[in-house]
Amino acid sequence: MAIRLITFDLDDTLWHTAPVVQAAEAVLLDWLAQHAPRLTDAAQQLRQQRQRLLAAEPALAVRLSSLRRRMLQASLEAAGYPAETARVLGEQAFQQFLAARQRVTLFPEVRPLLSQLAQSHVLGVLSNGNADVGAIGIGEYFAFAFNAEMLGIGKPDPRVFQTALARLNLQPDEALHVGDHPIDDIAGAQQAGLRAVWFNPQRQPWTGPLAPDGEIQRLDQLPALLARG
Repeated sequence: MAIRLITFDLDDTLWHTAPVVQAAEAVLLDWLAQHAPRLTDAAQQLRQQRQRLLAAEPALAVRLSSLRRRMLQASLEAAGYPAETARVLGEQAFQQFLAARQRVTLFPEVRPLLSQLAQSHVLGVLSNGNADVGAIGIGEYFAFAFNAEMLGIGKPDPRVFQTALARLNLQPDEALHVGDHPIDDIAGAQQAGLRAVWFNPQRQPWTGPLAPDGEIQRLDQLPALLARG
């Protein structure tokens, strides 16, 4: 059956993620230094709270916004701020981080590719992160953008992909997912019955349980792969 829906991962599929998160972390720490001076050694405190929260609630690993909000509030309370003050400061700090998190540098082929594919396919986003395609400026290309925070579950859970299919009343063989992660993207999509294309710009050896249905090193190779069926 012909592919009607193409879903994309975001982080490390449409842009390099590490420099974005590093820059957002720096913005966050600068803001905390100015507005929450009682929180000394904020980076270490946040790491410790992250470890504690994940040990107590592993499901937070795919609810990144909730995790970061709780890290911030817990760290601020531990620094001596009253609970309500910690909540307000934590939310303000989180918004600083989140705004910086959207300052990505798209791979150069992303906009032309999305513009081309949107003429012939429905496009969607399935991400475990908290990037916002609207804020980034590419929301116009996508019929939907689901993340783990919204759904309460993250990839590779097949229900993430099934939610996308249900949104458009499609069968699994009418959809294809593109992503960089062998488990979250490729195995997850295949378990839900979708075809999966591995974005592998570094030409890493395959380590997943089942081979992807296709592999590309540049996103602009995707149309030719689709044409081959």
